[in-house]
Order: sequence, then structure tokens, then C-alpha cells
Amino acid sequence: MRLKNKVALITGGARGIGRAIGIVFAKEGADIVVADVNQETAQQTASEIEALGVKALALEMDVTNFEKVEEGINKILDKMGKVDILVNNAGITKDNLLLRMSPADWDAVINVNLKGTFNCIKAVSRPMIKQRSGKIISIASIIGLMGNPGQANYAASKAGIIALTKTVAKELASRNINANAVAPGFIQTAMTDKLPEEIKKKMLEAIPLAKLGTPEDVANVCLFLASEESSYITGQTITIDGGMVMA
Repeated sequence: MRLKNKVALITGGARGIGRAIGIVFAKEGADIVVADVNQETAQQTASEIEALGVKALALEMDVTNFEKVEEGINKILDKMGKVDILVNNAGITKDNLLLRMSPADWDAVINVNLKGTFNCIKAVSRPMIKQRSGKIISIASIIGLMGNPGQANYAASKAGIIALTKTVAKELASRNINANAVAPGFIQTAMTDKLPEEIKKKMLEAIPLAKLGTPEDVANVCLFLASEESSYITGQTITIDGGMVMA
């Protein structure tokens, strides 16, 4: 089991990609902290993970508030003893064309996606530095690499995560802490299931592999980055997009 005796904190961990990451990590032996703004859903996911034979803690967390994030990290340290892996998955969208985008919608997306990632990395960095080990994985997006009409705020937040990841990797490398990002493309979720067939068809035409990804596709790459198999990889962004964006 690749993550036996490890403790993983996953923000936005109650549903979708975050939930899939928690389950995949748990199957590899990790104890999981499901952090989410929705305590009830977080508890449901934590109970599901506990059924896999590991410890799980549901934690209500607003990643935009550094003091609350720090309180959450202290609770984890009290109950679990350490944090070995941080997955920054919490994120929102508030799409609109730039000329129609309100400052409030810009701020909301930047605050959750980018500031939230900063807050969580800052809060876990001290205990990780103390234990001289850690894996930080941040969920970016191909939109942060290529841009997308109607998503100026989202694109900026995800591009910021990629740049932040590179800087964190350089600052913490001497303490045996790896920081990497993953950039999912079109992933099959409840949101994409509701899209009109015409839009789905256009999406598939842009993907060389001609299929949507699954949350498990993202989770499996995160598992690699969380394991010792990736010990010589840091500061990188791995695209999970069926070939949409090729450098």
C-alpha cells in the first residue's frame, strides 16, 4: 500500500474530484481529512472512506479565511498527529465575459481558488518543514494554461496556482517537500452531465482521445504525486486532458 500510515488533507473533498481522490488514497492506506464548506456532505464522504478501513475526519473549512484554515490544521494535528499530504482541490466558477464580469465575481473566484490554495499551503508548511517531509498537490486546470472566453477569473486563478506551485517547490525543496500541480481537462462530473449534447460533441472534437476524463483519472495521477514514486518530481504541472493541450 503506497500511502500506508500517511495522513492526507483534501480540500473540497466532499464531492466530485476531491471525493475520488480521498477514496483512491484511502484504498492505498492513507487516513483522510475531508475538508469542505459543507459539513454534512463532508461527513457523508468521511463515513464512506472509513468503511474502507482507514481513519477519516470531516472538517468544515472555509479556505478563504486563513485563521479558520490554521484552526483546522491544528485540529488535524491534534487528532491525526501530522499532515503528510495536502491536496488543494477546493474551487468555484463564476463565468461571464470580461466586460460583463462583476468585481465581486472576480474576487470570489480568486479568493477561493488562488488565495485558498495559498492559505492552505502556508498553514501546512510549518508542520511539514518540522517533520522534513511532505507532498503538496494543487488542482489547477488546462484553462490556466490556454485561457477560455468567459472564464477570465477562473483562468487567472488556475494560472496563479501553477506559478505558486513552482515557487513553493523551490522554497520548500530543501526540506524534502514536493509541490506539484495537476491540470485536468474536461472531466465527467454532474456538471458536464447536464450540458447539451451539442456542446458535449464540440468538447469531444477538441480531445484527441475523443472521450471525457473521469474523477478517478485525476485521482490516480494525484496518487502518484502523493507517493514515494514521485520523490524526484517537484514544481511540475501534469495535464490530464486526453491530449487537448500539448506543449
